[in-house]
This record gives sequence, C-alpha cells and structure tokens, in this order.
Amino acid sequence: MAELDITAVHKSFGGVRALCGVDLKVRSGTLTAVLGPSGSGKTTLLRCIAGFETVDAGEIRLDGHRMADPGRTVPPERRKIAVVPQEGGLFPHLTVRGNIAYGLDRHNRRNGRTEAVLAMVGLSGFENRMPHQLSGGQQQRVAVARALAPHPPVVLLDEPFSALDAGLRADVRQDVRSALRADGATAVLVTHDQAEALSIADEVAVMHDGRIVQSGPPDLVYSAPADPWVAGFVGEAVWLPAEMTGDRAHTPLGPVPVVTTGHCPPTTAGRVLLRPEQIEVVAPIAPAAVKATVVRRDFQGHDALLTLRLTDGTPVLARIFDPASLPHVIGGEVGLRVHGAARTFPVPPRTPQ
Repeated sequence: MAELDITAVHKSFGGVRALCGVDLKVRSGTLTAVLGPSGSGKTTLLRCIAGFETVDAGEIRLDGHRMADPGRTVPPERRKIAVVPQEGGLFPHLTVRGNIAYGLDRHNRRNGRTEAVLAMVGLSGFENRMPHQLSGGQQQRVAVARALAPHPPVVLLDEPFSALDAGLRADVRQDVRSALRADGATAVLVTHDQAEALSIADEVAVMHDGRIVQSGPPDLVYSAPADPWVAGFVGEAVWLPAEMTGDRAHTPLGPVPVVTTGHCPPTTAGRVLLRPEQIEVVAPIAPAAVKATVVRRDFQGHDALLTLRLTDGTPVLARIFDPASLPHVIGGEVGLRVHGAARTFPVPPRTPQ
C-alpha cells in the first residue's frame, strides 16, 4: 500500500493542453475513480502516474518519494506501478499461472501467491487454463490478479470493464473491487462511466478540460455537485427556474427547500437542481400535485425514466422505481410532487448576440 500525491501537474502535447494544474491525493488502501468524458485528460493523467509520460510542471509523489517533476522522472520499471489495460493484455501463449507468475520473483512464485490472487478474483482452479479458454470477464479478472501479484504500491486501471457486456460488467467490477480491498491495494480507476465510478470508488475525482473540478466521496459528488457541468455529467439533472426567498425556491413544481451553491443571494432569480428520483409521480388529482404530460418513457428493468412536460412547457425527468404502479401512457396526464431539497445555482450569463 502507498499514498499517491499529485500536485499542480501540467502536461501539453504541442499546443494542446491535456492537464492544467491537476491536484489529486489518493489515500493508501483506497480506490479513487478519475471520471470524465473523452478528451478530459484522464488517460494522460494515468500515463503520467505510470511514468509513460513526463510532466511539464508540478510533481507526483509516491509515499513521499518524488516520482516526477519537470527536472526528473523515475522510469516506469522503477516505480513498480501496475497497469491493467482495457483489453487485459494477457500473453496468449502462457497459461493463467504463467501470466500471473511472469512478474514475480522466485520466492513469490513458490509461496502460493498465484493461487492467493486467483482466489481473490474468484478464479481458483483456473491456473492451467489458456487465455483463449476464458471469457472476457475472466480474462479481466486474471489481468487484475496479475497486477496484484507482486504487491505493487499502486494499481492503475484504464477503463478495464468497457469492453464487457453490460450485465457482466457489474459483476466483474464488484469482484475486482473486492479483490483490491482484500489485498489492501491503492488503486486509481480511469473511467467515463458514472455508474461505475459511483458504485465502486471510495473517492471520485471528476475531470473536465484537463482539470479536476470536484473530488470527494461518491454520494457527495452526486448530491452536492460543485457546478452545473458536474451536475449534468454525474447523473441526470432536472433544472428548474426559480425565485429564491430565504431557504425556499418558488419553482414550476411549487415551493421547494433549497441548499445554496455558489453565489446565489436571497430574494433573487436563479435556478435549482433536482435529481429525477426526487420527483414523485402520482395521480393528477393527488393533493399538492402539479400536472404534467408524459412525453417519453424509458423502461430500464428495475426502474423507468419518464420525460415529462409541465403546463408552462418546462421539461422534467422523473425516475419511477415501480414502473407498473401507474400506466404512464405517452401523452397521458400525471401529477408530480417533489421530495427533499434542491440545490441552487446562479442563472448563467447570457451570451451576447
């Protein structure tokens, strides 16, 4: 286990700035997910941590030891940081045992470490299989076992579940998370999948345009986004115009208690953020319900996401956890009620015409 400290790191490729003053601390024995869209800089950050890229400014420290700054870079092989790529990267001519033992010294090859890490990823008894005899999910588990085998100070996971089927992906990532926790590993997961980051990480660092714009526990990043961009990227967002009066907002869905975010003084115009699960769908005649028309219904098995339109034209999203409870016919009328508090944000300035 090791603590990873990244301070004010910059990296450019020609005239393109990939990283702009990145600060990140990964505590020993924890998993931090670096979450961002394509082109946000998350893979460049991973490559700088691994030593595959040099930094233009700032520094990277591992357990207090400087790994990189503009004047010095410790090569990847001396950092001993393990990387799990998207496709696993197993050697096709070696057995599972051979793949895992490849990076081990003689002592660790003999002390049962191979069997131990295979047990962690749920593949005991697979030592003599060849990679082509494994499913995609099993290959990724072996890749993680190989990364864990030599007890690296940090494990870097570069979107390792992106090539897996949706149903398999959830199982594999939970197995991998359990293995990392069982081994006490310090890990950084790079991903563009919000559900993945929120479900398995101890901390989530959201990247945008080469910067980490918010970092914290998953529930806090989701429930208290730092700005409107984070709010819209990490989960679905319902934006409503509002008139603020003290600790309440008067919205098209009625009065809602608020938590202030940023500079949004009382008794002024602004907008509020709600999550779809905060909006309850009821019968149109239910007490205190605001009427809306169903525009779209996206059934997702365990729940459904409704796109609705209020009588004034305001669009709204609502998540239904019992899709069979109401018919929700497209074009039909329902009632809406809000649960919990909204977060306030200033109205963005208008772009000059």
